Amino acid sequence: MPVTSSRKVYVFYFLATLVTGVFIYRVGRLQLTSDTYYLKALRNSSAEIIRMPVRGTILDRNGQLIVYNDYTYDLVVIPIKTAAFDTLELCEILHIQPEVLQEKLLTAARFNRRKPSIIAKRLDPITTALLQEKTYLYPGFYVEPKTERKYKTNGMAHILGYVNEVGKSDISEDSFYRMGDPIGVTGIEKTYEKYLRGTKGVNVVIVDKFNMQKGNFLDGLYDVEPIPGEDLHTSIDMSLQSLAEAFLANKTGSIVAIHPSTGEVLCLANSPAYDPNLLTGAYRNENYKSLIQDPRVPLFNRALKSPYPPGSTFKTVQALIGQQEEVLNPNTLHSCYGGYQLGNRKVGCHAHANPVNLKYSLQTSCNAYYCHVFRNIVDHPKHGSVMSGLETWIAHLNTFGIGVLTGVDIAGESPGYLPSLKLYAKRFGPKWKSANVVSVAIGQGEVSMTPLQMANMCAIIANKGYYIRPHVVRYIGRNKEKTPEHLEKRYVSVQKEYFDIVIEGMNAAYKGGTAFWASIPGLDLCGKTGTAQNPHGKDHSVFIGFGPKENPQIAVAILIENGGFGATWAAPMASLIMERFIKGDTITAKPEMMQRMFKPVM
Repeated sequence: MPVTSSRKVYVFYFLATLVTGVFIYRVGRLQLTSDTYYLKALRNSSAEIIRMPVRGTILDRNGQLIVYNDYTYDLVVIPIKTAAFDTLELCEILHIQPEVLQEKLLTAARFNRRKPSIIAKRLDPITTALLQEKTYLYPGFYVEPKTERKYKTNGMAHILGYVNEVGKSDISEDSFYRMGDPIGVTGIEKTYEKYLRGTKGVNVVIVDKFNMQKGNFLDGLYDVEPIPGEDLHTSIDMSLQSLAEAFLANKTGSIVAIHPSTGEVLCLANSPAYDPNLLTGAYRNENYKSLIQDPRVPLFNRALKSPYPPGSTFKTVQALIGQQEEVLNPNTLHSCYGGYQLGNRKVGCHAHANPVNLKYSLQTSCNAYYCHVFRNIVDHPKHGSVMSGLETWIAHLNTFGIGVLTGVDIAGESPGYLPSLKLYAKRFGPKWKSANVVSVAIGQGEVSMTPLQMANMCAIIANKGYYIRPHVVRYIGRNKEKTPEHLEKRYVSVQKEYFDIVIEGMNAAYKGGTAFWASIPGLDLCGKTGTAQNPHGKDHSVFIGFGPKENPQIAVAILIENGGFGATWAAPMASLIMERFIKGDTITAKPEMMQRMFKPVM
């Protein structure tokens, strides 16, 4: 054999031996030192049990528990792990028909064969115990503990919101959720969902062919503990909230109170409302259907969503804008002869002394005065046209949170309504004049605000020119630090020095004006009454107020539908609300007035 051929043979044998050696080494290493196949075999006989976190609780400003959790149990299935089982027996245990169970199983399989789906919710204790004994007979099924919302109050529903099961859109938008999981739908349950829900855990267990658990997989090496949701510490004063809700019983309207210097919502009450306990438990769906069909619309959050004409409470901001636009000062006088005459039209007013200065116009709520002020603002020559003047006026109002969202941390806020140039051009033609729209001067016509916006406007006056975004949640979890948006001061377009005379006028309303009969001995309060015209019936009773005059602690807005004059219902309620918070006790200096507020509107 030639030398060259001999070398080729040696090289071939060497390479073959090397490859064979590497192969034998790798196979041996896999068989002797690697646990890959062992783990794979174990995983084929294991099951993952999702452990739901406990949802965060909700407390009031004093640490009093409002919302907590109670345990309930669901029957869950993982479709891919199911095998033949006694369908009739399981149906008897669950008290359902076989076709119902079959449909639930098909739905679960269509959703995801590898993920758990709920077959039966809120099992009673006897059913739970029976299923836990017999789970081994039903491969792929297991009993899962969950928590359900419970309430220590029959009120606050529009603040708290409610929890429901996730829908398909929730699951597609966030991989955290699976069928049957809870999610906040309205109120702060929705706004703070990602804080409240916590983080899911998982237990990996070994199961036999009968689906009986045989212990933890690798002694719990792959188990993950659930992390509870964060607790919400709210700014709500339960004593104040309860009083507001009691005032609104048998009435329609809203009461909102804000701490001016912090923006914290102290109470937010609506009527009609509903008991939050109705939207939890086994009869939740039936109760929800009844609430939806209720013609009084108890699910509707009037304080945030219902735009009302603010009536004469709007004169406070008109007085501020008029001063900023230099068409008004504390000594400006305007005449009032029973109202403001516009050709054959007249904006009426009640009897009072004449002529009227700025302070007295607020004390007595003169309509004619503010018709003059509004027209002087929008018709001022510096604007060039009434259209430009109106835009300037609207821009000022927007800085007060009027016609825009305040940014409150409760879902579903409405911006209220302000007129537009397009609206007026369509209604009055391209050459419309301020006389055509003068009703907005006194908070009527095309001006509407939510009760929350009215309370925020009052807080701005109390603060002399700024507000902090209204919010219900003071802090989250154990971290008591405020978030940046709850510290930022939002300044309005009116300079601070113009607020003093407006505050003096509101104070005078209590001392000898439209709010005199609602005054509280020993308290130096400021307020402005309003009577909002209502085309559908009796006028609405409106009031904004804050107190004390120096270093204000609370700003309130109240609207009682069909309540008539502001001084009849809204002003006394506001005074009593302020008294309760400022004094910090339940004893009032005006018990007769208090008792009258609990009566229905006649």
